[in-house]
Amino acid sequence: MSTPANAAQRARNRLGMALRRLTVAPNSVRCGRLVRINGLILEVEGLPLAIDQMALVRTGDGRTIEACCVSFDHGITQLMAIDADAGVGPGALVYPAGTPADAGLGFELIERRRALPIGASLLGRIVDGFGRPLDNLPVSLTDLPGQGGGRLNPLHRTQIHEPLDVGVRAINGLLTIGRGQRIGIFAGTGVGKSVLLGMLARCCEADVVVVGLIGERGREVREFCEDILGPETLKRSVVVVATADSSPLARVRGAWFATDVATWFRDQGRNVVLIMDSLTRFAMAQREIALGLGEPPVSRGYPPSVFQCLPELVERVGNNADPKASVTAFYTVLLEGDDSNDPVADTARGVLDGHIFLSRELAESGHYPAIDVERSISRVMPRVADAAQVARARQVKRLFGRYLRSRDLVAMGAYSQGSDPELDAALRSWPSLQAYLQQTPDEIVGRDQALAQLAAMDGVMGMGA
Repeated sequence: MSTPANAAQRARNRLGMALRRLTVAPNSVRCGRLVRINGLILEVEGLPLAIDQMALVRTGDGRTIEACCVSFDHGITQLMAIDADAGVGPGALVYPAGTPADAGLGFELIERRRALPIGASLLGRIVDGFGRPLDNLPVSLTDLPGQGGGRLNPLHRTQIHEPLDVGVRAINGLLTIGRGQRIGIFAGTGVGKSVLLGMLARCCEADVVVVGLIGERGREVREFCEDILGPETLKRSVVVVATADSSPLARVRGAWFATDVATWFRDQGRNVVLIMDSLTRFAMAQREIALGLGEPPVSRGYPPSVFQCLPELVERVGNNADPKASVTAFYTVLLEGDDSNDPVADTARGVLDGHIFLSRELAESGHYPAIDVERSISRVMPRVADAAQVARARQVKRLFGRYLRSRDLVAMGAYSQGSDPELDAALRSWPSLQAYLQQTPDEIVGRDQALAQLAAMDGVMGMGA
């Protein structure tokens, strides 16, 4: 039988529960609703966000999809999903990342997948473009979250004054790289680009190696990490992966994240080598985003923002004010149809400090690494190499080019020996040049050894006293 005392107790209990729920409830909950999907763009109403701010979309089956704000237009926030957006329907709720969401009986905090902070704990790890681990190893939060260096004052950069030993004879001797240099590796498909990158990663004298695999085939990621890099190199490396089936946003962020990691280690006083494969696929991903936002194409389908992003990305790396720290960067540039004048390749040549061309003709003849030394150049070599080495390198380039241009004439028997002294020198030195320029993937040739072997060819090249 209900009494006034029991009724009062029940009322007090209900009031207490309501007060406890009010205590734990947030002061306010921000959310918006998905009103339209336009290609890659998710259009959200009622949720203003800043550019690059993360958001979470609730699907009909209770999953959450991470997205990022890429633009806004007249009260509509435009997001792009990081991962697959299957299951998203009209009216889906969208929350800023890290904010409470109404779960029916209360509020719960919906958060992004945990990412590794930029720090020493990243060494030996394989992560995606947002720092989320892909290697199934435990997430260690021993380091405070770091942030890569931003734009540098050009007058605060230390000049490039020291050569970098890369372990590849043709580069050490003929295309000497300086610490802090940004160089492009220009190649078509199937000419040994990945093998050369693996040689550089294993052999470069560096404290930390950061590898960005942007837009690569998923099959090649494990092969590159386990077979080409190997376990010893992986221990001092950070591998950032955004495969070809990733969203364009994930591919773009992969390039930026790899750059941020490299510049963070540089700012800690380390010598870093950044290897990014490839700059072209970064540009293609940026093109997809820009076209999705309605930007007009201006050059072979590329909108203007692509040609703005390329120098912004490249200029982040290099030397800072610390003369003992550096980021030396190797960017691969894919040549569509072996066309070295496509817009991305042409822009890259203008913002990089040199370029290494890989020749399909040499690769098809079994010449590896297939470096076309005549078309390749290191713009800082005169600063980090002595005059004798520079002179020998120029002579090798001349003889190499002269032989390739005249070999058909010689093969047909149309050349009479003695009529052209330079061609005679090219023919005489060709076996030595071939031996010098070729190298097996597991062979390491240090800088001193490369220079000694180059000097030993003075006689056959006609440079003796």
